[in-house]
Amino acid sequence: MVKLRLMRMGKKKQPTYRVVAADARSPRDGRFLEIVGHYDPRREPSSITIDNDKALAWLNKGAQPTESVRKLLTISGAWDEFTAGKAK
Repeated sequence: MVKLRLMRMGKKKQPTYRVVAADARSPRDGRFLEIVGHYDPRREPSSITIDNDKALAWLNKGAQPTESVRKLLTISGAWDEFTAGKAK
């Protein structure tokens, strides 16, 4: 099963994250299939860059987002597009 999840990057105590599509069995910072976006929580306001086309493609293929990634997708608008497409 494929999951959309966060992959920790950056130095010690200075995290930045990549939003990646990865196999659910791979480790948090291990192998991934594709980078979908970036998230920097330390900026004010926090920086979220997500490629909505890639995210929608993975969601349509059956990828399950984690809770934190679902919140980021809601902020970027990709989650609303995905649920609107499902309602039709």
